[in-house]
Amino acid sequence: MDFSPDDRTSELTDQVRAFLHDHVLPAEPVLDAQLAATPDQWSFRPVVDELRAKARAEGLWNLFLPSQRGAGLTNLQYAPLAELTGWSTRLAPVALNCAAPDTGNMELLTEFGTAAQQERWLAPLLEAEIRSAFCMTEPDVASSDASQIGTRIRRDGDEYVIDGRKWWSTGAMSPDCRLLIVMGKTDPAAAKHQQQSMMLVPRETPGVRIVRPLTVFGYDDRDHGGHAEIEFDDVRVPAENLLGTEGGGFAMAQARLGPGRIHHCMRALGTAERALALAGERARSRSTFGVPLSEQGVVRQWVAEARVELEALRLLVLKTAWLMDTVGNRRAMTEIQAIKIAVPRAVQQILDRVMQVFGAAGLSGDQPLAEMFAGARALRIADGPDEVHLASLGRRQLRA
Repeated sequence: MDFSPDDRTSELTDQVRAFLHDHVLPAEPVLDAQLAATPDQWSFRPVVDELRAKARAEGLWNLFLPSQRGAGLTNLQYAPLAELTGWSTRLAPVALNCAAPDTGNMELLTEFGTAAQQERWLAPLLEAEIRSAFCMTEPDVASSDASQIGTRIRRDGDEYVIDGRKWWSTGAMSPDCRLLIVMGKTDPAAAKHQQQSMMLVPRETPGVRIVRPLTVFGYDDRDHGGHAEIEFDDVRVPAENLLGTEGGGFAMAQARLGPGRIHHCMRALGTAERALALAGERARSRSTFGVPLSEQGVVRQWVAEARVELEALRLLVLKTAWLMDTVGNRRAMTEIQAIKIAVPRAVQQILDRVMQVFGAAGLSGDQPLAEMFAGARALRIADGPDEVHLASLGRRQLRA
């Protein structure tokens, strides 16, 4: 295993780092001001469009997509770039058109979409002309077990009819969200993992009702299109809106979530690195009982432990990316699950200690730490809770 970056990765890393420090981080207070001026909007603010124009001009666009439609990077090449975007999860991923859930949906359409589906939905997503949402999680079942999904999709002549309720559909509050990828059961009598299918549902289809927005620790992610609860009541779409094949929904969901999990972990490492940088600035500028925080033993211990954890986890993430590139996602599943368990946990702990260094300021909106913490905590549930990954990983190890 050789994780040293090639020339292209080194060049792109320098570009993204410069873009982050020259444009993205200075734009964060601009975003705050625009949010305060337009508190009722769910769409991206003007500063996002400005950043996107600059990113496209520099060729920093769709870096996540390994196919020719994107930058053509491997997972290993993309890893350091994704980590840098984690320094500003509110702006950097969307500026580069590398933000979930659109990334996962573009991957689904690239791998499983027909030519007509790709022309209608993938092309405008690649150009950031529209947004999309992924509708899998449900309020009435334990969605950590996707086989329990209750949304029903039935064939009726040349149409499919969808009935059910979803929630945590990220981005669906945005008026720019035009596509909902909905997972439901087409054949409840089939084998456990062959009951589900995915449908491409235009958001304006009759019977689609946005019930309410949801919050994470009080954060509504208004600047990213929020998280919606959605009702599907006798929603009818043409049969050609089936994504992939009937009964292929579960397998497609796993194909989508694998890259999504590693992308989340890559960005989370960047979030922790920014938090450590902020801790360093704070510790050098504040004193307690006549001694700078940077000379307090407990603070030095926290920082040292964080550095050890981040270096170890970065190597595991890079190994996972390398395996996904060389042997495929299925054979890299042990490592994918391992990073999904370990990285959010470690980042949450690091953020907690950095907040402690900041004292009450760390809990306030004056610093980005509280929102970072909320995001890290959410990752321990998103794309499968810790307990599911631990159970699966443990079962696989005991069988080996």
